[in-house]
Amino acid sequence: MNDYITLRIDAEPCSEDMTDLLAAFLCDAGYDSFEPDEKGLSAYIPAAAFDEEVVKDILADFPMEARFTLSNTLVKGEDWNEEWEKNYFKPIVIGGECVVHSSFHKDVPEAKFDIVIDPKMAFGTGHHSTTSLMMRYILESDVAGKDIIDMGTGTGILSILAKMRGAGNVSGIEIDTPAWQNAVENCRLNNVDIDMINGDAAALAPLSPADILFANINRNIILQDIDKYAGRLKSGGTMLLSGFYEEDIPLIEAEARKHGLHLKEKRKDKDWCAIRMVKV
Repeated sequence: MNDYITLRIDAEPCSEDMTDLLAAFLCDAGYDSFEPDEKGLSAYIPAAAFDEEVVKDILADFPMEARFTLSNTLVKGEDWNEEWEKNYFKPIVIGGECVVHSSFHKDVPEAKFDIVIDPKMAFGTGHHSTTSLMMRYILESDVAGKDIIDMGTGTGILSILAKMRGAGNVSGIEIDTPAWQNAVENCRLNNVDIDMINGDAAALAPLSPADILFANINRNIILQDIDKYAGRLKSGGTMLLSGFYEEDIPLIEAEARKHGLHLKEKRKDKDWCAIRMVKV
């Protein structure tokens, strides 16, 4: 069963810099999604990979002074959709053109693009700022006939929207096996033909270069793998990135320039940012 642990870390005092750094350290420890707020951070990891001692070691060596309070909750895999339905996942309209809802929702607004997402343990329903920022870019971009790679596809929502807007060949890559299985199922629910691949950035190697590459992941993974992303993007191609804060952009831009990528635009929603880059 795909059970998850929700790790809650409250910090006193707390700041954006602190939650950003916490997320970076926890990402290195295997946590795959994060929800920061004014009091601390909620982080998610497969239950089988959870180790409280690892978290305690991270906090013991944390470079910022604070008093931390830890707690964790087991979320059973079979309860995930029920929890989302009751507490988190409501139908949402993005950019006035795209509605995202689950198969269990009854009252769904009408929109030009209707996406069904049953999230299970995967990230990406349009509610988080990073996902909605990326979806707005896709809604505004000319994707018709374009070949697309979607790194860290999660639920597959970005790939699905691109395909609905007439994209050509679309490949989604997801390292987490349960999330990849969920993306495959969501493609079936939306009747779209997308090549969903279970793997990491190494899975890019056999793919043909794309016109557009999406990566809604996090700063550390983007910095680590952006050379591989650039290697599978055509000259003149577009790269859309999100999953980071505004203060992360100079780091990402500096690394991207080493691989022929130039920043053209940035957008912000709440504390999160998305950027559009072009490969020269």
